[in-house]
Amino acid sequence: MAVRRLDPILVDRIAAGEVVERPAAAVKELVENAIDAGAHSIEITVEAGGRRLIRIVDDGSGMSPEDLELAVERHATSKIPDGDLFAINTLGFRGEALPSIGAVARLAITTRTAEAETGSTIVVEAGVRSPVRPVAAPKGTKIEVTDLFAATPARLKFLKSDRSEAQAVAEIVKRLAIAHPTVRFTLSGEHITSFTYPPEPEGEHGFLRRLSRVLGSEFDDNAMPVAVEREGVRLSGFAGLPTFHRGTSTQIHFVVNGRPVRDKLLLGAVRGAYADVMASDRHPVLALLVDCDPRLVDVNVHPAKTEVRFRDPAFVRGFVVAALKEAITRFGFRSASTGGARTLESLRPQVAPPVRPVSVAHRAPSFRHMPAFAGWQAPHETSSPPGLAESQTFLPDLATPSADSRAALAELEPDADRSPLGAARAQIHGTYIVAQTPDGIVIVDQHAAHERLVYERLKRERTVSGIARQLLLIPEVVDLDPVDADRVMAEAETLEGLGLVLEPFGPGAILVREVPSALAGGRIKALVQDVADALAEWGQGASSPLEERLDAVLSRMSCHGSVRAGRRMKPEEMNALLREMEATPLSGQCNHGRPTYVELKLADIERLFGRR
Repeated sequence: MAVRRLDPILVDRIAAGEVVERPAAAVKELVENAIDAGAHSIEITVEAGGRRLIRIVDDGSGMSPEDLELAVERHATSKIPDGDLFAINTLGFRGEALPSIGAVARLAITTRTAEAETGSTIVVEAGVRSPVRPVAAPKGTKIEVTDLFAATPARLKFLKSDRSEAQAVAEIVKRLAIAHPTVRFTLSGEHITSFTYPPEPEGEHGFLRRLSRVLGSEFDDNAMPVAVEREGVRLSGFAGLPTFHRGTSTQIHFVVNGRPVRDKLLLGAVRGAYADVMASDRHPVLALLVDCDPRLVDVNVHPAKTEVRFRDPAFVRGFVVAALKEAITRFGFRSASTGGARTLESLRPQVAPPVRPVSVAHRAPSFRHMPAFAGWQAPHETSSPPGLAESQTFLPDLATPSADSRAALAELEPDADRSPLGAARAQIHGTYIVAQTPDGIVIVDQHAAHERLVYERLKRERTVSGIARQLLLIPEVVDLDPVDADRVMAEAETLEGLGLVLEPFGPGAILVREVPSALAGGRIKALVQDVADALAEWGQGASSPLEERLDAVLSRMSCHGSVRAGRRMKPEEMNALLREMEATPLSGQCNHGRPTYVELKLADIERLFGRR
């Protein structure tokens, strides 16, 4: 078969398959053009998820009639004045967006510059261009895309529901709004909740206000500032506390030189930075700006420009990990404010479900009708899950005290209740410490808190002088699966450096001679089993840095040297735990990412009782 040139319109439609795979991609390209044009306000309207209509109105610089005619031709752009692809300072630069959209839909553009007396308009329908005509128009540009993919109906079959496509558009607009906080963004249309993000002032404060509008008002109270610069690369923005997390990674935002990206290198750096303080199935909330010389990053590696490639990826990854870890260490003592909010929500009384009527003839005597029990309500037949927010009140088991009041009776150190975590007042159910602060109370999970403290102590010892070991008076034999036993003994030298001295003791058996001093008195069999599990995961993730793998083993080990739930603690022990938490970085969450304490403000508690 002879080689022939493709029809220009067919070429445009092929190109559109890379640039415009769904309505959200078209919105992204058009809004980026508006930002490049210096717009201060951008309005986006979509119908049928963007399939029927996409309208973008901006107050940017606009285009002259000559520029408008060239703008709908392929590879015609004003954004690379010197033709240097290694110094791109704009969001768009390929000159493919407008001709690609016009090849698969009806594209109408109306624009006017500030100097022009009249505006200009052009229509491109299925790749066929109309001549440029004069028209009355305000300064700026209005673009309408109707019947998207009408020229390529097969593409419509791959679109999701109108609601899903509209939500994808909203996500694109939110990412662009984070990247450009000084621009007003307005989104409206079908299947989405309309919103407007007003322009914010330049600087850190304005950026945080925009993040609070996009990521939720709770982000402001749970954000850690990040501002680091090294070797010409600057990282700034805000990262959420380890205890402020989500179930997906959709709330992780990176902006590279003004361009919102979803880059695997940067996402991996975030996971590495939070690995020590967050469960593997949870994801942080953050928005970080990466600013560097355009020559240090290639933005021309993906048709949709959602990924970038750094000249020195190892440096950038290490830089991001180090900056985030420094912020987490500096602010890791804090626990997310949402923990207290959830606690208050669980304490608020719920409306009791209606009682099923019972006939008088079969009504059983009830203590509810007696004056002495007027405030008590018998349990309903309808079962409800136990919790602090139960609508029914049950009589307590008076034979078993639920709280230890010794902390309240003990003489407190001067100004102890003015410390960040306050002074211990009671221990509840042998598990939770209740402390009084100047403006509220703090509830501490004693096991989770001590687990973090032991873990941090083991890490410090390993780094500084080696983990202190304690010889067992009677060595303990631990039986394991033969495969696990072989795996553990293969790492015996490494484990000895972590304070655990082991010897083989027959098939599938291990003799434990020494354990870390911080874990003395713990459950040795469970400790060795957890180490075996950590080593199994270690083998599967051999690409992780050595320090991270060693920390993973120490994290498993520290659980067995912690104060167990159910242990009664003396007042001085409880206060010593609180003071050590205040002095230990990352004590706001345990090794698994759960909060170690929640704080309730006195004003919120008073609202529960109608005092406010």
